[in-house]
Amino acid sequence: MPSENGKRAGDEVYILGISALFHDSAAALLRDGEIVAAAQEERFTRKKHDDGFPTKAIEYCLSWAGIGPADLDVAVFYEKPLVKFERLLETHLAVAPDGFEPFRRALPDWSVRKLDLPKLLRTELGGAFAGEVCFADHHESHAASAFFPSPYEEAAILTLDAVGEWSTSSMGYGRANRITLTHEMRFPHSVGMLYSAFTYYTGFKVNSGEYKLMGLAPYGRPLYADVIRDRLIDLREDGSIWLDMEYFDFCRGLTMTSEKFHDLFGGPPRRPETPITQKDMDLAASIQAVTEEIVLRAADHVHELTGMDHLVMAGGVALNCVANGRLLREGPFEDVWVQPAAGDAGGALGAAQLVWHHYMDRPRTVGRGDSQQGSFLGPSFSNEDIGLFLDSVGARYEHIDDEDALLDRVAGVLEEEKVVGWFQGRMEYGPRALGHRSIIGDARSTRMQQTMNLKIKFRESFRPFAPCVLRDHVHEVFEMREEEDSPYMLFVAPVREALRARLGDEEKRKLEDPDLRVRVAVPRSVYPAITHVDYSARVQTVDPERHGRYARLMQRFYERTGSPVIVNTSFNIRGEPIVCDPEDAFRCFMATHMDCLVLEDYVLLKEDQPAALSEDTAAYRDQYELD
Repeated sequence: MPSENGKRAGDEVYILGISALFHDSAAALLRDGEIVAAAQEERFTRKKHDDGFPTKAIEYCLSWAGIGPADLDVAVFYEKPLVKFERLLETHLAVAPDGFEPFRRALPDWSVRKLDLPKLLRTELGGAFAGEVCFADHHESHAASAFFPSPYEEAAILTLDAVGEWSTSSMGYGRANRITLTHEMRFPHSVGMLYSAFTYYTGFKVNSGEYKLMGLAPYGRPLYADVIRDRLIDLREDGSIWLDMEYFDFCRGLTMTSEKFHDLFGGPPRRPETPITQKDMDLAASIQAVTEEIVLRAADHVHELTGMDHLVMAGGVALNCVANGRLLREGPFEDVWVQPAAGDAGGALGAAQLVWHHYMDRPRTVGRGDSQQGSFLGPSFSNEDIGLFLDSVGARYEHIDDEDALLDRVAGVLEEEKVVGWFQGRMEYGPRALGHRSIIGDARSTRMQQTMNLKIKFRESFRPFAPCVLRDHVHEVFEMREEEDSPYMLFVAPVREALRARLGDEEKRKLEDPDLRVRVAVPRSVYPAITHVDYSARVQTVDPERHGRYARLMQRFYERTGSPVIVNTSFNIRGEPIVCDPEDAFRCFMATHMDCLVLEDYVLLKEDQPAALSEDTAAYRDQYELD
């Protein structure tokens, strides 16, 4: 019997979640409540943090499921645009006439796209879509994305980001198939906006450079932490903050910080691409210390409110893996689970899950682990497709269809301290490369960090790289529990004392050098490529159940070398999204000093490639200003 939207009763239920049209647009698809596919628009358009309608991400999700728009029951947007526009209006009216210029710049986009989203959704999905259009609350979408895929029957919930409609943070709890948010902070008082203000002031790009600020923090001292607490914010015991808006300009102007902020910290913001000073490092250390204190207080408070043993988190601030690591080690919860796509992109998944569990009141089943599927929710490519592409461009390769031989070949390349582009299976959903679209290397190499930063990633030399470690060895390398799970690279942990380097007087002097390149070159442990200056590392555990061939490669490398650790960084260069398809991967490989590329069963060495192929990448190099 057909339903109102033309589908037969008893058919599978498909729910499409969509975000964000403000930053990092994405789509996610559920089939009878199960996650089928999810991806960010940027991966297809190659425009980093693409904020356009996620047309290509939607096309991918539908194609992966083998359906069309007519098969969708519900399309849901991750926040409520009219409420967000209300906040925009009230904010700019409150500071008028100063707020007129940012409002004038924002109005055309709102009038064209964001105020009539139901029409836009139906137009973009085409005339065949006859399902229902829904809108979720921004922080409820975050909370749903944190709780529903988590491995817990019940958990406390904490969301922390810049701002949604009005909320900037929320807390509550999840139980069975329901989430309940009990407390919130409201704009303009925001942990995310506070952190972004320092991102801007230290010369990095807001909404994408926050992780650079976090990576810079260990090189500094928290000399300004008390100034932040005393002058910029009122930090309460429950983790809520109140910003003194005289120091911030994001309500009334076009920048994050005001002249009063600049006077307080002794000058204007650092201009991008200029040298990083010790002051910038100290500012990074200071705001990081304050942020960690806020997160710990908020977690303590939600634990007191709920009495629950587990915590789940989402929102952009939940990507601060240093704060997460402290929370896991020092906080009141037995375990913490963070949504891998914790930012706005993850809102697409959370919104779809809200419809399934809240609106449709469908039950939730918790399995042995989480239901995020390793966050491998993007597209994959067959060996046949890859071979056709490589032949079309005249690439030279080995095709090794015996996995044992392939793993031996690649493990041997890694053992030679060469850099490998590793492209396997379904692309990751979220900002981290987790072993399917990764650049990998030997963590024991003393030159690997600088080689990857300057010759592969074309980025700042201070930027740390993350280790992948075989999960059954994690407690041997890091100060973590035996078999402790950290598959999404969202927690920082210290390297074990026994593996740390003993520094002589010369090395200690180098650690005080104002040139960050000198400091980075000082080995801090037997795994210098992944050990940060404070002996910490952003850990990803790898296991055969989630990671398949990647885990088997690491096991083979361990058997050959005795090292259960390799370096893992995202397969892209500075300014570019993570690669999506074989063409993206090949272009990145040819344009950088990467030594080897592995595309499923195909192995390519840079030295074997025709010179003409390097010339073909000139436009790509110019686009990202690679030298």
